[in-house]
Amino acid sequence: MAETLTLTRINLGSAAAIPVGQGRCYIVNGQEIAVFRQRDGRMFACENRCPHRGGPLSEGIVGGGRVICPLHARQFDLQTGASGEGHECVDVHHVEATDGNLVLDLEGVLA
Repeated sequence: MAETLTLTRINLGSAAAIPVGQGRCYIVNGQEIAVFRQRDGRMFACENRCPHRGGPLSEGIVGGGRVICPLHARQFDLQTGASGEGHECVDVHHVEATDGNLVLDLEGVLA
């Protein structure tokens, strides 16, 4: 019988791959994860698809600890995953730059 290995701490590669003030989508364990680097240097990660209409959050505007969906301007707090409009939310994950590399932690969903 084959075993499925699911990694919880994943090295996504160079932190420089994400320009300051932008996001990028990674496929991790079959999930789309958006990783953002704000202009102040803080890093955030959340599921990539907006629960409202499935918009690619990695292509949204990021700043002030929030991302704005590029399809319908729905905003999500990148620390809690909560939406500013209604009850929808996204799963958020811990991500950090370590020795120039992005390390994503999928061990537990933060929100």
